[in-house]
Amino acid sequence: MNELIFRGKDLFRPSWSNLLPLLLVLVTQLVLGESKLGSTGTLWLILGTLALCVPTFVFSWRSWSRVGADGVTVCWGLGRGRTYPWHEIKWVDVRETKANGSVSSAARIFTTNGRRRSLPGLATSRIYPAADFQTNVQRLVNWWEYSTHPTQRVKPPKQFRDRLTPTVLGVLGTIVIAAVAFVIVALQHS
Repeated sequence: MNELIFRGKDLFRPSWSNLLPLLLVLVTQLVLGESKLGSTGTLWLILGTLALCVPTFVFSWRSWSRVGADGVTVCWGLGRGRTYPWHEIKWVDVRETKANGSVSSAARIFTTNGRRRSLPGLATSRIYPAADFQTNVQRLVNWWEYSTHPTQRVKPPKQFRDRLTPTVLGVLGTIVIAAVAFVIVALQHS
């Protein structure tokens, strides 16, 4: 079988529709920041926003996964990546994340030590659709089945973190922020 390579730069193609939210945030920061923070404060606010967004995009762009005879190699944008030999991979599946009416999917591996690793470049979403996602996942599964004995393939049980969707995390985060704000306000008035 041929080695498979899935690269972030093949999946994460910048487009105006993807950059529009960032541009809107920057314009809003310029307009509101100038009146509330002054020129220096606005400059720092914009630089801080870019300091968060640019590295995230660069790491996504440089990330990749390779599937071959030696196992699965995962690189998140820095270094040569980490190779997980086939004998350490006990399960392969697709994680679906539902948020705001859309679904994003990413292939992932489960290792014998209980860790889960999503494979960069082997994902699909409404913003970054990959027409051949299911075909590529099947090619990954074929490599895994060819390279492991059936007794090594063990589906891991569901854990608490499997139920932590972005929506649940957002609701929990909002509750925590509201509770902290309430405590701060209560302490200031006492």
